[in-house]
Amino acid sequence: MAFLILGVLLLVMKIADYGTVATWSWWAVLLPFGLATLWWVIADSTGLTQRRAMDKMERNKVERRNRNMVALGLAPQRQPRRR
Repeated sequence: MAFLILGVLLLVMKIADYGTVATWSWWAVLLPFGLATLWWVIADSTGLTQRRAMDKMERNKVERRNRNMVALGLAPQRQPRRR
């Protein structure tokens, strides 16, 4: 997301002829968009985004189960976290 924000900012600055970005080549201005695309390809091919989605789904499942257990009066005993 940071690459996209940077890319849009540089693009607006280039089009508006603002600051030193106005003198930069178009390759330098558009580079963050290429880096964002590269990041998405790497993240998808390594399964990083899928793992994050699965971790989030697992956390939601555990939280939902705990809420339901509390609502039924069957709340499990909380154990201190071990480090």
